[in-house]
Amino acid sequence: MSNSDNTLENREGQSIPEVTFHTRRDHDWVDISSKEMFAGKTVIVFSLPGAFTPTCSSSHVPRFNQLAPVFKEHGVDQIICMSVNDAFVMNEWAANQNADNITFIPDGNGEFTDGMGLLVDKDDIGFGKRSWRYSMLVKDGVIIKQFIEPNVAGDPYGVSDADTMLHHIAPDAKRPLDVSIFTRPGCEYCARAKALLKARGIAYEELVLNRDYTDRTLRAVAGLDSVPQVFINGDYVGGAESLEEWFADEGA
Repeated sequence: MSNSDNTLENREGQSIPEVTFHTRRDHDWVDISSKEMFAGKTVIVFSLPGAFTPTCSSSHVPRFNQLAPVFKEHGVDQIICMSVNDAFVMNEWAANQNADNITFIPDGNGEFTDGMGLLVDKDDIGFGKRSWRYSMLVKDGVIIKQFIEPNVAGDPYGVSDADTMLHHIAPDAKRPLDVSIFTRPGCEYCARAKALLKARGIAYEELVLNRDYTDRTLRAVAGLDSVPQVFINGDYVGGAESLEEWFADEGA
């Protein structure tokens, strides 16, 4: 139910709905009660309109997965991604996302979402009943904090993101670096650059020549066709020696 100021009801201080989730593990159906899922734990839940949808797959899930270790450092036991989809769809989406730090829970009948007051009509795009986009922090089954996207047309995404939740839990927490490295097989300098990153516990995304990119791509983004080429937080760093210098300048 929406209010006159285009907000949806915030349920901070209330208990989460008591429902049973029908999940699928290997070849068996496994029913999990919401009480069992939340009791005695600190849990982040983020819920979204649908598996495999663009914003959900490109932003919502990946960032929560990336920040999961930081959340854990600050007392979060589990991160749950929920959607009004069946167990088979959610399992396939989980595999597709490679988001091992997140538990994907199907709210196939929309019972939990309805209990949250956030089951909405998406008939205009052929979705039927789906969840409004939101996130919440739950401690021992009680909603401590909830971020609900504004009740406007479309699929707004501005407050239910992982960074907003992390800022609430630990505003001074250090975010992990965003690192990408262009490499090619058999390159000793590429191995050196990756070893430098691993030694400092820095996760990175590796793009391999002729598998993930071509030399044309590398010239387009770096202006060079030699490897490795490292990028950190949107900035061009360069090769292995430049990466060493970057660490020295940063005191890392």
